[in-house]
Amino acid sequence: MTFFTEQPVTSSDKTFFQLRKAIVEGNIAPGTKLSETELSTKYAVSRAVIREAINRLESCHLVERKANVGARVVALSPEGLVELYQVRESLEGMAARLAAKNMTEQEITELNTLLSSHFQEVKGGESYYQEAGDVDFHYRIIIGSKNKHLISMLLDGIYHLVRMYRVQLGMSGPRVTTAFDEHKHIVQAIANRDEELAELLMRRHILYSKNNIQTKLVDD
Repeated sequence: MTFFTEQPVTSSDKTFFQLRKAIVEGNIAPGTKLSETELSTKYAVSRAVIREAINRLESCHLVERKANVGARVVALSPEGLVELYQVRESLEGMAARLAAKNMTEQEITELNTLLSSHFQEVKGGESYYQEAGDVDFHYRIIIGSKNKHLISMLLDGIYHLVRMYRVQLGMSGPRVTTAFDEHKHIVQAIANRDEELAELLMRRHILYSKNNIQTKLVDD
């Protein structure tokens, strides 16, 4: 049950996905001014294709436009983090609650299998990087909520901006092991069909993640 695809359908989609990945992973740095001319040369597409991609990036909150400045990649800030994670905590908490009610046994088994594969990565204790989509723990639970409006608000709305903070600031260091353990407890609550506990654990997990990222932002 997937509500949006990560597979490019057109050359415009492909360019959008490439740009989005570069921004999320920090290859195009936060605050960078986006030049249609330079990007059209780099990605070997027309300026119209770049313009469309930038518009789509703006709609998922990775790019902002300012008068007399043009389009820039959003900056990662403590204030922006707090506002974003307040919304994320509430919406993903609700997603976990609904997942405990609505996920099938097969989906829960697949979620446990996904975590087992993540464990191999976490054992090293250095990073906990998850690609977007089906291999991302949070994505699976959002989809598992089976609520179309909630899925759209998260995946089409804030998902990739959240990933930008997570990938660039939150997926390394001591937090790696504790985050993985929190994931395990959330899945256990979902498997037990304990809706209230699933929501509580997810909200707490996101709060801890916010605090971890906030510390890194302030230190920088």
